[in-house]
Amino acid sequence: MKECINIQFYKTPVGELILGSYQNKICLADWRFRKMRNTIDTRICKKLNAVFIENTSDIIEKTKEQLHEYFAKKRTKFDLDLLLIGTDFQKQVWLELQKIPFGKTYSYLELSKKINNEKAVRAVASANGANAISIIIPCHRIVGSNGKLVGYAGGIPAKKKLLELEGVCINNQLRLFV
Repeated sequence: MKECINIQFYKTPVGELILGSYQNKICLADWRFRKMRNTIDTRICKKLNAVFIENTSDIIEKTKEQLHEYFAKKRTKFDLDLLLIGTDFQKQVWLELQKIPFGKTYSYLELSKKINNEKAVRAVASANGANAISIIIPCHRIVGSNGKLVGYAGGIPAKKKLLELEGVCINNQLRLFV
C-alpha cells in the first residue's frame, strides 16, 4: 500500500500553488499550472512511493499562514519543516537558494560560485527550474547575468510581482544586485 501526500490548492495574489505535505513536512509548494507539473509530481510520488490525496495537515495550514503573512509584507523568512526531493546536487542548490536574503537577487553564475562550482551554471539553472517548493525556496530571486528576469515556473509576471513585493527595483531589468 502506498503512502499519502496531502495536497491543498492555495490561491496567492500572483497565482495558484499546490501545497503538499508528507510526514508533516512540506514537500510541495509549486505553481499549479506550470510546464513541468507532471514531471515534478511524478518525481515526488516516485521518490516517496506515495500518491496525492486532497487533504490538509498541520504543516499545510502553517504554510498557508506564513504565505499569507509573506504576501501581507509581514514575513520575510519562512520557518517550515521542508522535505527536499531531488538529487544531491539539486538539494545543494535549493539549500543555497534559501540563503538569499529577502529583497536581494543573485545571478545563476553567482549561485554557482556560492556552491563552489562556477562551471555548473546550466546545471544550477536546471536545478532551479526543478524546485518544487517555490517562494519558500526563493528561486524567484535568481536572474540572468545581465539582470533580466528569466525563466520562472510561475511565469515572468509572477516573478516580477514577487520581486517587487520584496522591494527589488525593476524597470525592464533589475537594478539591485547583491
